[in-house]
Amino acid sequence: MLRYQVSDMSCGHCVQSITTAIRDAEPDAQVQVDLAGKTVQVDGARAPAAVEAAIREAGYTPQATAPARQDNPVGGGCCGHC
Repeated sequence: MLRYQVSDMSCGHCVQSITTAIRDAEPDAQVQVDLAGKTVQVDGARAPAAVEAAIREAGYTPQATAPARQDNPVGGGCCGHC
């Protein structure tokens, strides 16, 4: 799973642009965009660099973040020590 913070995303058009760009680069990937949280999550991407490049080419500034673990109640950590 890939997860990005995209702080310069501000409206539904941004969501559509990012979703389309990612799907063009990775047609089989599952894309979830949370406008309120300004996050993009991509599952099933075969070329992670292509996903980030697609977001950048669409005009946005993605910053990779660690996905929240299911077993970590605090969330956002990469391991049990975070």
